[in-house]
Order: sequence, then structure tokens, then C-alpha cells
Amino acid sequence: MIDNLFQSYALNEAIELQNRIVMAPLTRCMADQDLVPTPQMVDYYARRADSGLIISEATIIRPDGQGYPNTPGLFNDKQISGWRKVTDAVHQKGGKIFAQLWHTGRVAHPHFFNGEYVLAPSAEKVTGSVPRMRELEYTLPKAASIDEITLLITDYAQAAANAIEAGFDGVEIHGANGYLIDQFLHFDANKRDDDFGGSPQNMTRFPLAVIDAIIERIGSNKTALRVSPGAYFNMAGDPRDREVFEYLLAQLEPKNLAYLHLGLFDDTMEFDYLGGSATDFVRANYSKTLMGVGGYTAQTGSAAISNNRFDLLAIGRPFIANPDYVAKVKSGVTLTEYNDDMLAELV
Repeated sequence: MIDNLFQSYALNEAIELQNRIVMAPLTRCMADQDLVPTPQMVDYYARRADSGLIISEATIIRPDGQGYPNTPGLFNDKQISGWRKVTDAVHQKGGKIFAQLWHTGRVAHPHFFNGEYVLAPSAEKVTGSVPRMRELEYTLPKAASIDEITLLITDYAQAAANAIEAGFDGVEIHGANGYLIDQFLHFDANKRDDDFGGSPQNMTRFPLAVIDAIIERIGSNKTALRVSPGAYFNMAGDPRDREVFEYLLAQLEPKNLAYLHLGLFDDTMEFDYLGGSATDFVRANYSKTLMGVGGYTAQTGSAAISNNRFDLLAIGRPFIANPDYVAKVKSGVTLTEYNDDMLAELV
């Protein structure tokens, strides 16, 4: 039985979801050359509005945050207007949608913004090249100065305000998957010896400042966060990372976030320094609303909710293959299987 997936769920007094199935953020690289959402994106999101919540594809907070081609932004009026068409369409279908706010940090590339360098916690280069543009190899980042960190905090808060102006119901801060905020939280990427590195208190200082600035701007009930305690994507793990995330989760507990979301591709992964799965580690250290993700089916996700591993189930690739995922699951119709060719289409 998967009936629990179709129960309504209150994130807080302001936001109630019609069910516990969430459309996970899915980078589709379908914005136009000015990083403005397209009419095709309006249709794409509207068709999936029967999920309890849609989390938008990762959306950059400012030009130097871009690490992939044609990823949408939320830093100018055209982009805000483009997203307003998306949110209006989702709301007309009775859905809710959060914007995922993103800066890619050391996996950004100067090619996209005609820059001299990209910013990161430390001058620690990641190996490889830009997905979809393999001719662009990653560059050595510049360690962000204190002034640059201060401006980043301001720009995250402004992007959150822009999201609300664009009609989003809230924002999810992308603090996972090896991008900028996550880079501050892992010893592999953060080699700083100032107030932003070297200890759990210092390594969490920037992420917590971003969260606090956004809460001050739009409210905690509209603010969510995605985290990756287990390093696995563009990042190597370090046993010391555990203490960083234990400290972070303790600081998050009283902030009354809308939810906390795991950043995982596969939740069967285990991390020695976390004592098992990242999901179980977070659940043991955080008592508020938790969103699970990472290869779940409706059946396995429902069972995980029943077993109190998490409260909401985020579904990724099956939503690409099945715009009507919720209806199909509810009626027991066989799902269309995802394949990578579908990434070339926006349906």
C-alpha cells in the first residue's frame, strides 16, 4: 500500500502540500541564451503540477554562478518575468513550486560570464570538464575574499526575494552536490585558515549566513535547504566532515525551515564516516521535515515514510519520463521507463 504518499502534508502554517510526492530539481539546460525561462518550460512545469511540490531546476543567483549551458537565472527582470509565467501556470493547475537557488562555485566556468576566474572557498581545482561542453576544462578557482563572501550572502538573499517576486511559494537553497555552499562544508574543497575554514563552526559560517539572510528577507516558512553530508559528486569525503554536518544540523534545528532535502543520486550509498546512509545520518541529527531522494520507487518511498526515515519523497528521472507520474502511481498504471534520450526533449 502506498496510501501515505497521497496524504496532504503541512510544511508549516502557511504552506500545505496536496500530497507527499515532490518533483525533484532536474537540470534540463533549456533556458534561452539570456538564461530566461522559455514557453516550453512553462508547459513542462505546468504538466507536473499535481505533485505535492515542484522544486525548480537549479537556478543561478548571479552570472558567475553558471557552470552549465542554458541554466536559468533569477538575477534580472527578464528572468523574473520568465519565471512568473512558470509559477502562474503551476498555480493555475493547483500546484506549488519552490525555486532552487544555485551557485556552482569551483565548477562554474569563466566561459559563461566572460570572467577571469571562478570563486570557491579555496584555490582547489576539480578535475574534468563542463557537462554538455566537454571542450571546457575546469579552471583553478580563486579563494573568495571576505568582501566577496559578504557579497555572495547579499546576492543569495536578493535572489530569494526575486523568487518571491516571480511568484514562487518559497526557495530551496542548493547546499549540496559539490556546489558552492557544499564546498564550504567539506574539507576536500575548504582549506581556509580564517573564519570560514578549519573547524565546524567556521566551515558552516557562510552557509548559515546565507540561510539567515534569506530567512530575514522572505521568512523561514518559505526557506528550505538541500545538503549532502556524504561527499560523492565533484568532491572527496573526509572523516572530519561528519563533525561539520553534526554542527550544521544542530544549528538548523531551531530555524524552522520549510524542509531539509537530501542531495543524493542513489540512497543505497553508504558513507563510512557517517556510519551508513546520509539519510539515516540526517534523520538521527534533525527532527524536522525531511525530504528523501535517490532512486526510490513509489513503493520503496512509501515504505521509507512509513518507517519514519523521511517525511516527503522526491522523485527525479521518472518525472521526466512521466509528466503524469502522480496520476499513474495513484491508479497503478505502468510507468514509462526513463532513458537519456528524453533529456533532448521537453515534454
